[in-house]
Amino acid sequence: MRRVFAHHTTTHLTHVTTRPTQTAQPDQPTQSCTRTRHARSVRVTGQSPTNPIRSNRRRRRQSPPPMSVPVARRLLMISTTRATPPASSSPLLPRPRTIYTFPSRAFPPIASAPLPSSSRRCQRRSRCAASSSEMTVTSSVKVAGGELSVHGRTVLSGVPEAVRASSAAAAGPVDGVFLGGDFAEPASRHVVSLGAMRGVRFMACFRFKLWWMAQRMGEKGGDVPHETQFLLVESKAGVDGGGGDASYLVFLPLVEGAFRASLQGGGAGGDELQLCVESGDAGTRAASFDRALFVGAADSDPFAAIAGAVAAAKSCLKTFRIRAEKKLPGIVDYFGWCTWDAFYQDVTQEGVEAGLRSLTAGGAPPKFVIIDDGWQSVGTDHQNPDDTGADAKDKQPLLARLTGIKENSKFQDGDDPAAGIKTVVRAAKEKYGLKYVYVWHAITGYWGGVRPGVAGMEGYHSNMQFPNVSPGVVENEPGMKTDVLTTQGLGLVHPRAVYRFYDELHAYLAAAGVDGVKVDVQCILETLGAGHGGRVSLTRQFHQALDASIAKNFPENGIIACMSHHTDALYCAKQTAVVRASDDFYPRDPVSHTIHIASVAYNSVFLGEFMLPDWDMFHSLHPAGDYHGSARAISGGPVYVSDAPGKHNFELLKKMVLPDGSVLRAWLPGRPTKDCLFTDPARDGVSLLKIWNMNKFTGVLGVYNCQGAAWSSVEKKNIFHKTGAEALSCGVKGSDVHLIADAATDSEWNGDCAVYRHASADLVVLPNGAALPISLKVLEHDILTVSPIKDLAPGFRFAPIGLVDMFNSGAAVEGLTYHRLDGVKSLSNGSASTLPELQSLSSQAIGLVCMEVRGCGKFGAYSSVRPRKCMLGSAQVEFTYDSSSGLVILDLETMPKERVHKIVVEL
Repeated sequence: MRRVFAHHTTTHLTHVTTRPTQTAQPDQPTQSCTRTRHARSVRVTGQSPTNPIRSNRRRRRQSPPPMSVPVARRLLMISTTRATPPASSSPLLPRPRTIYTFPSRAFPPIASAPLPSSSRRCQRRSRCAASSSEMTVTSSVKVAGGELSVHGRTVLSGVPEAVRASSAAAAGPVDGVFLGGDFAEPASRHVVSLGAMRGVRFMACFRFKLWWMAQRMGEKGGDVPHETQFLLVESKAGVDGGGGDASYLVFLPLVEGAFRASLQGGGAGGDELQLCVESGDAGTRAASFDRALFVGAADSDPFAAIAGAVAAAKSCLKTFRIRAEKKLPGIVDYFGWCTWDAFYQDVTQEGVEAGLRSLTAGGAPPKFVIIDDGWQSVGTDHQNPDDTGADAKDKQPLLARLTGIKENSKFQDGDDPAAGIKTVVRAAKEKYGLKYVYVWHAITGYWGGVRPGVAGMEGYHSNMQFPNVSPGVVENEPGMKTDVLTTQGLGLVHPRAVYRFYDELHAYLAAAGVDGVKVDVQCILETLGAGHGGRVSLTRQFHQALDASIAKNFPENGIIACMSHHTDALYCAKQTAVVRASDDFYPRDPVSHTIHIASVAYNSVFLGEFMLPDWDMFHSLHPAGDYHGSARAISGGPVYVSDAPGKHNFELLKKMVLPDGSVLRAWLPGRPTKDCLFTDPARDGVSLLKIWNMNKFTGVLGVYNCQGAAWSSVEKKNIFHKTGAEALSCGVKGSDVHLIADAATDSEWNGDCAVYRHASADLVVLPNGAALPISLKVLEHDILTVSPIKDLAPGFRFAPIGLVDMFNSGAAVEGLTYHRLDGVKSLSNGSASTLPELQSLSSQAIGLVCMEVRGCGKFGAYSSVRPRKCMLGSAQVEFTYDSSSGLVILDLETMPKERVHKIVVEL
């Protein structure tokens, strides 16, 4: 029986106060934040129950029938908390500022590893004790005369005197300031005006649900939604006499002490930007803040501004790590399958095996599986006799709670029940060759937490608590006031026992062969801070315990965070390296598909600084399957489906998955191109969304028509809306891949690129600055591989494309050297005379191109002249050449015997 998706609930948070934060027990090591999806309700059958919370979400997934983006960046996770008393209206003050110099760009290794030394400059730990004596500081960002400006251009006017700026110098070489202020009285929640913002363009990442963020674009402060956790602002050239190119500002609301900050629009004039700070606990109050908000700047590179702002926050807070400092779990380089949309809560051991068998037989072998909700032992509270009357159908379903850390009866083999979940783990790895098995659980154990008083679980000291949702969340998601979580409460494990809870749960799973967990429902913690020192304190204690347990039990850092888009968690995330990037993939909700692609791309701009964004599972056999699949392929994150057994599109899957189950993963989080950062590809009726990412020697661009549907601030839900022209057009340039110059092997590269369009299988040469026109209808897309062209000699030009039948074809190229042979001079490291390939050179050869390629299939490259010959290993192979486009194609019929194929092209 499928569970019905219900809205999660929490109550309002009004006041913010400061009290000493509680610290974790000595035996609780530190941990990071993770989240999962919506809360669920259960049916008690000894199997997996139906959860009302997840049920509401599921209702959406199951409703109408299916319709006929190389610098290391990190992902954030965000949380909220509650409060009760009225908000203070006193103003808030900031401190002096500092200049930020963005580090040189260098690719991190494809797997996780420390940042290059040049990038470490942004991560120096330093004290952020800032003096608040001056309002004007040595920085391009200044607060003076009631204005906040960057390079002399006013961004905020009418800044209250109570708002003070403090220098960010102690945070490193950053161009920016911290803002804070003093209030008349201590409170648990304060809202203060930062001044009027007009004449700019901005992109905001805000929480439209308790659990998830989405994007919103605008031009004035009043357009900034409640619960905005990230604000990127473009100060237009010429505004207020500034002249010159546009400058970029990043507004990062931070965590200070027990308080968490966010931004919102307000004021009678409709252009006021406000700062909200709240603790989520009426007893946790404060009246003074030094660094509730960081404002950072960059002259012409918005991505540098973002990286610099997060680096400054890290140096100041010292409570989180960025993505490049974290170990990525092995699943990110392999294809996977999740049981959720295939079975929902009715997943069984037999169902898991059926799904693995089906995909493997079709030639797309998964190498990891996520056994989602439905494997745990859960139950509801005792039903009230009054709930059996005539109006019972109108009452909420009972919320399920965890009753034991072991699996339920569906995962207890009849021949050996004691083996439990170990049986299906063993089958997955031994019969189907999987490398990793993950299972799902909520950060509180289950949707309704841990049931108090259950035999065998007394040591967790679970206690019923009722969520108190922040007013900002309720503004965007009114349904949280009556959500099943809010009305029925949650069994919260005591913070001093939570490490024991996680450790015992994870140790049991690890002993069964499980390699990691997907930890869901994470934002609920912000609503439970009353009596625990507030939302920030409670969230930090749970994440420290979670981090410690993951490090102990899953050494490959096996964790995915889900339903975790609150900064409470993001700013304490030291361990978690993968985070779900947006609300769910809803296979049966036609309005959701374009919204999903836009949301994951824009959320990754912020989240990608903290963790690797996971763009979620999808269905391969679906009207929007190609649309979703291509986006996952260039996302830089994990690629996995939730197909029901036997319902697969293997033609699509083979564009993403190699025969050995690995994927061609891009190096970075996929993000919108610079020219798309402030346009609205879901609402404006004219813009296409372009997403960029990097490989070692190439770049990749995805172009998507996402128009026609968006979240409505009036109806508080996703809706269809009218669009203009049937097809929209845009131009694609090589420079749209923001770091494409880093892929060139020549420091004197002139900017020319070879561009391969996957939809039409066309190859074009784009001179520096030239644009290729693309036209797409709603729900259409195109993927383009962008490769810097190398000039070996006059008239001799070359650029690798990769495996042309794969979406991210260029990721297959793992080695590339060019050798010019006039006088036997090498254009790469070393002398060409030492190359074994010279022994069989043609007498008139001009140059050699040596490549290492992973995978199999059709390999393509651009060459301005027909190659003299192509070698695969020691054997000469046939190839085709199209003189009109310069496309060279040769067949790599099988996977390489070693790690890569070695290809030599003689020109």
